[in-house]
Parts: sequence; structure tokens; C-alpha cells
Amino acid sequence: MVLYARSLGASATVLGIIVGMLPLLVIFQIPAAAYVGRVGFKRFVYAGWGTRVVFIFAIAVVPLLSFLKPGSRLALVLFLLFIFNLSRGISSAAWLPWITSLVPTAMRGKYLAADQAFIGVASCLAFVISAACLGAEPSPWQFGLIFLISGINGVISLQFLKIIPDVPVPEDIRTSKQPVPWGAMIQFPPFKKLLVMNLGWSAAYGGIAAFTVAFLKNQPSMNEATILYVSSAFFLGAVASLWFGVRMDSMGSKPVMLFATLLWMGIIGVWILLAGKILLPKPGLIIVLQFLMGVGASVFNMANVRL
Repeated sequence: MVLYARSLGASATVLGIIVGMLPLLVIFQIPAAAYVGRVGFKRFVYAGWGTRVVFIFAIAVVPLLSFLKPGSRLALVLFLLFIFNLSRGISSAAWLPWITSLVPTAMRGKYLAADQAFIGVASCLAFVISAACLGAEPSPWQFGLIFLISGINGVISLQFLKIIPDVPVPEDIRTSKQPVPWGAMIQFPPFKKLLVMNLGWSAAYGGIAAFTVAFLKNQPSMNEATILYVSSAFFLGAVASLWFGVRMDSMGSKPVMLFATLLWMGIIGVWILLAGKILLPKPGLIIVLQFLMGVGASVFNMANVRL
């Protein structure tokens, strides 16, 4: 998506908006949470996931609208991405409570490790397939083909979502008309600390996808296919982080998060040296960086979700 936006002439600011939509619109799970109990976990997630799949197919059509100017196509993509991420943000309100009800406390680290393994392998394959589809100088229809493949896989995922057993929402939650005490929740010291920590992590991690693509796209030796191939190493790093996941239930979340944060500080330091032209952006170095980024991001997210 970032590469397609770049092909339409998107500025770095627009790329930041595209990448930032996903974490920003997750905030809509807060007002949506009041309706989860009435609808049910499974129905709520399924409705949101189905909506976003529809908009993936809509995005797949945009590259074929050659009668529109690039700026108009970019504006249309931004609008469709907004709805896509809004539906994702709303439906995410039911996902964690649903999974928390299904997975026993003592097994959550192992569950998240297995979950991360499947995500990492599938995402790596998706990047390799995307690179093969795009080649060195992609045409608009090639971007459309990738988005179409994404939509088809979204439909397949809906079929698997149906298989996951539903969990009844507790009666006191489903029928409660008590307003949510947002102020008291935010002031609750452990939750407040968790929020502040997540804000710090989001500030460090949030823009890295837009930055790396924009930076690599400006390197003469990096075309679209090469960028996707080297970026796929990120997800191999995510798979390699499973060592932490299977041990998290005994190690605890906080030591793992501390390790990931220190690793991430080192990674950002190397990117600063690359951006300052002190180091050369050789493909081997970029692959190592992407791999370590995958380890750091995956380890932190697993521990954060578990916590």
C-alpha cells in the first residue's frame, strides 16, 4: 500500500497518514465496547472483519481507474483505507475479550507464540508473492492484482473465523446499563502506567514502516521488488522471536518488554546512521535490520498483549 501511494506521488506526510490510520482508529474500540455485550464477541468481530474485506476489494479496483488523475486515486485510496481501518478498530473491541475467554491464563504465552508464528510465516509469504507480482517497474494493474489476492484471502479468513467457538458474554455485562467510569479507569495506577508505556512504544514504532519504505525508495539500487524482498525479513524475525513466546509464561512480560525496548533503541540508532549517510544502505545490512526489527516488534507485542 505504501509503495502504491508512492507511485501516485504521495508525500512523506501522506505516507505517515496511511501508516498512522491503523493505530489511531483503534481508539474507536472505546465507544464500541459498550455494544460488544449486546451483539456477542463472535458476531461483532465477524461483522467488522467482513466490512473491511469488502473495502479491500474496493481498493483493488482503484489502480484500474486510469481515467482518474493520480491525486484523485490517492484521495480515493485514503478514503477507503479510513473506512477499512475504522471497521478494524471498532471490531477489535471484541477480539481480546473473546480470545481471553478461550485461552487459559497459564497457556497465553504459548498461544501468542503460535499465533505470531502463523502471522510471521504468512506475512513473509505475502511479501515475497507481492515482490514477484510487482517486479522492478510495476504497472497499476499489478498493484490491483496484489490487493485482489488480499481480498480473496480475507474471504478465506472469514470461513476460518466461523470455526472459532463463540463464548457467551456474561449476563451482568450483557444486560448492564451502568455507564463506564472512564475517568476512574484512566486514573487507576497500573492501567495509567500501561497507557503511558504504550504511548511511548507507539511513538517509537509507529512511523517506522513509512520511513523505511520512503528511505529505501530513494536509494538507486532499491526498486519495488527489492524493497519487498528485504522487508520480508521482518517477518522471519517475528518467527524467530518464538523462543521468548514459549517462555513468557515463566519469565513474565516485563523482562521481555525491557529486552525488546533496548533492542529497538539499537535498531533506531543504526537507522539514524544510515539516514545521516555515515553507513551505506547495503542490502545485507537492511536485511539484518529488518530481521531484528521483526524480533523486537514481535517480542514486545506478544508481551504487551499478554500483560
